[in-house]
Amino acid sequence: MSRELTGSLFGESDEPMDREPAPDAPLAERMRPRSFEEFVGQSKLIGEGSPLARAVARGGAPPSLILWGPPGTGKTTLGRLIARASGASFLALSAVFAGVKDVRAAIDEASKIRRRGGRAVLFIDEIHRFNKAQQDALLHAVEEGTVSLIGATTENPSFEVNAALLSRCRVTVLNPLSREALADILNRALVDLDRGLAGLNPRIEPELVDKLAAWSGGDARVALTTLEEAVLSAPEEPDGARIITEDALAAALGHARYAYDRQGEDHYNLASALIKSIRNSDENAALYWLARMIEGGADPVFIARRLCILASEDIGPADPWAMVQAASAAQVVQLIGLPEGLYPLSQATIYLAQAPKSNAIKRAYFAAAADAAATAREPVPLHLRNAPTGLMKAAGYGKGYRYVHDDPNAKDEMACLPPGLIGKKYLA
Repeated sequence: MSRELTGSLFGESDEPMDREPAPDAPLAERMRPRSFEEFVGQSKLIGEGSPLARAVARGGAPPSLILWGPPGTGKTTLGRLIARASGASFLALSAVFAGVKDVRAAIDEASKIRRRGGRAVLFIDEIHRFNKAQQDALLHAVEEGTVSLIGATTENPSFEVNAALLSRCRVTVLNPLSREALADILNRALVDLDRGLAGLNPRIEPELVDKLAAWSGGDARVALTTLEEAVLSAPEEPDGARIITEDALAAALGHARYAYDRQGEDHYNLASALIKSIRNSDENAALYWLARMIEGGADPVFIARRLCILASEDIGPADPWAMVQAASAAQVVQLIGLPEGLYPLSQATIYLAQAPKSNAIKRAYFAAAADAAATAREPVPLHLRNAPTGLMKAAGYGKGYRYVHDDPNAKDEMACLPPGLIGKKYLA
């Protein structure tokens, strides 16, 4: 039987991995799938014929994997199930708390298991939090097969896991759970008497289950935690039932419905969606993504900065007032903050989305930058140089310069570009 070994040296607590969770454990822990049959929502990943299913079915040591996906999509559960199916000991670390010493202790324990004829899975939660030295400490053990590494991460491993470790692992992507999968998980919890909530006699309309599934953003942990809190907080009716209302679900869910992380990849994905919707002149989509960011807790000043950039990059001379709108919104947001700051941000967003678009400023600058790079050693023409000293004046500095206010023809007759670029036009 596969074992989950925990404790500072992994051998101080030796309990079966399929032990039942404590009765007072959170619902999400109690309902954690105990078999691949119970593991829903990732059929493409573990379905019959998938590479991972074939690898597990072959027997032997499981492959080293980086499980990449949003929170609540089953990364930890999948790691445990793979270890169990392979008959391997499950050694678990959290990168939030573990250091190189803990990694080496885990590898030592895996070596002992291997010498006894067993195999070990080393599961590292939030592996993206390991620094390079901590990741490097895993390389040799993974290379020689002392452990099968399963790392879980919510961040793009291309940026957060070093190349040497990535080359030794298969990156497996877990997608946000569908509304149907989450509704299935919630309904199981509602009727399960041993691990779920059936003993509390909850009463909830099917459409509210679907609504909670939609609100949960693909995260089973959020869905189950919200449902549990709503059931526990519901008053008990005379017949013993607990009636769950939409208001109770909304109150239990709170801001968790937005699953917003100011530092994570989703922060940049939402910002990208906002900017691209404005660029596409879709004010409805732009307002939607703006609301997702604001309600999720984004820094309003960050949003205002992005609007200012877009006003010049994507509108520019097509509507010079766009920059005034964006800059004014940024100034007001810094003055009043949220929640009232949502109004100037919304006003600027709508204005920018509806404004005519031009990327002339961007094209002009980068065309000039390309020429600047190609002619970086070209001297500044003498007539454009200042001559603060007699020596510089004698050397020809400033000679031939024409002051346009006194000589209007200078605008057309005096070149201001290096000789090789005279006549070049950047702003079409």
